[in-house]
Amino acid sequence: MVDLKILGEYAINEVQVHDEGLSKYINLTSNVNLHSGGRFSSYSAGKRNVNTVERLLNKLMRSEKWTGKKYSAYRVLKEAFELIAEKTKQNPVQLLINAIENAAPREEVTRLKYGGIAVPKAVDVSPSRRVDVALRNIAIGATNASFKSKKAIANCLADEIMNAARNDASSFAVNKKEEIERIAASAR
Repeated sequence: MVDLKILGEYAINEVQVHDEGLSKYINLTSNVNLHSGGRFSSYSAGKRNVNTVERLLNKLMRSEKWTGKKYSAYRVLKEAFELIAEKTKQNPVQLLINAIENAAPREEVTRLKYGGIAVPKAVDVSPSRRVDVALRNIAIGATNASFKSKKAIANCLADEIMNAARNDASSFAVNKKEEIERIAASAR
């Protein structure tokens, strides 16, 4: 069997997804590079065929400074994974998967209109959206932490992933998840 590795260093054979609901939507197929180029965008639910690490890489490019700079975001991600491996002595891909599982909200609020009145209603979140929201919040947390700070974005991304993997409330993604679920609990 071929030894699959992400970023050429981190084995994905032993990576486990503990949340069964997310297991179909977390894709860890290994490619030579993390650039699918929109190959799966022509049909619905195509993003589940894109590598999850590449999806995080694409989410890092959402802010003004990083828009379209995939190679810069790739370097930041690689450096963050190196920092995670150095600090924790664990596989950073496994920590990323744990972070996604801990940062994915289970329910959120939608607005229903009854007559002329908008009423908030708690609804369950689909697994695809759970992964999307978790990845987006991890990327936003890293960019917010590095903004107007002397700390490099790679360090902030590594800290965000490690804190979210530990389910620590100091993580932006975990904090946002708890806030969303608290609002949904009050709308039941």
